[in-house]
Amino acid sequence: MRIEKVVVNSSPLIVLFRSGQADLLPQLFTDIVVPELVYQEVLAGRMDDAAKMALPQIPWINRKKVEITLPVAAWNLGNGESAVFSFAMKESGYRAVVDDLAARRCAQAFEI
Repeated sequence: MRIEKVVVNSSPLIVLFRSGQADLLPQLFTDIVVPELVYQEVLAGRMDDAAKMALPQIPWINRKKVEITLPVAAWNLGNGESAVFSFAMKESGYRAVVDDLAARRCAQAFEI
């Protein structure tokens, strides 16, 4: 099954922008959601950070306000990851793009 729609956490975005590979996302996926909490995390970076400078200019980012849901809050993850998972659980067909082990375990538990 091809994954078309993703919701992305800040660390994967930062790594892709810093490595000059952020354009891979729209090549791989048709809908790329960045929760507002994640967007703000990226913008909180250093003034010279590639992700901070580029993210506001990217037209393929779909920013969404997301309320963190109770099942996700129980995992005690960061706000950005919690927003990613809350969105993916609420919206059918979305997969979470995260990087750390605790977040990957949460995503597997929720099958997102």
